[in-house]
Amino acid sequence: MDERTRLRLDVSYDGTDFSGWAAQPTRRTVAGVLVETLDLILGAGTATGLTVAGRTDAGVHATGQVCHLDLPTAGWRQHEGGLLRRLARLLPPDVRVRAMTEVPADFDARFSATFRRYEYRVTDAPWGAEPLRRTDTLAWPKLLDLATLNAAAGGLVGEHDFAAYCRRKENATTLREVTRLDWRRDPDGILVATVQADAFCQAMVRSLVGAMLVAGDGRRPVEWPASMLSRRERSSEVTVAPAHGLTLVAVGYPDDPAEYARRADLTRRIRVPVAEG
Repeated sequence: MDERTRLRLDVSYDGTDFSGWAAQPTRRTVAGVLVETLDLILGAGTATGLTVAGRTDAGVHATGQVCHLDLPTAGWRQHEGGLLRRLARLLPPDVRVRAMTEVPADFDARFSATFRRYEYRVTDAPWGAEPLRRTDTLAWPKLLDLATLNAAAGGLVGEHDFAAYCRRKENATTLREVTRLDWRRDPDGILVATVQADAFCQAMVRSLVGAMLVAGDGRRPVEWPASMLSRRERSSEVTVAPAHGLTLVAVGYPDDPAEYARRADLTRRIRVPVAEG
């Protein structure tokens, strides 16, 4: 069997015209476009094992997505000097591979990850979102109070069962540890939520944002988002915020490459990962 090299790819994309990350036979997806382009450059089936850190839903963006794949070592050595620029020429403008890095064979973009960090952008300006940011910023129809948003966020930090905020998947746990959840208002007036956890279940981030927004505009008590953590099933009271305001901005990994395998083994034992965002 030919020797193969594992590569880490750092990827950005505008999710507006993608049906999410995961390849689907009849839909345009990030993984589908990436594989098609690699096949065009390297030959069909040359790149194998494409695995992503977080399978973002339709309409969700990324500036810090990470995936890995394997290439025949001889082919990688032949193309490594120019592959990034060839991808830049052939990929559509709404997806970019920003880096391709050799990593140990036990690096796993999904299971070796220690955290995923998302940001959600909201404007409460009476005129709505600026035209150039309309595809990554939610226009909220009511004024939002920053202190209230942060108070609501504080009750959601920590390890909890987020069943009320997750689309349940059979045999998948909804126990997650949120290590950071806070809001800021940037100088341009945009409110940005930063959400970081070891992992997320499907629609969890947007559900958390949806719950905090109705507290932030005064329609729900500030304690209401945290009170939903007592539920053991998905709650219809929680509205999922629209996908276009959400961006995956970072994925973390152990500083020591020797820890990739241990982290991956730990993750596999404690969690069956599901779609994120």
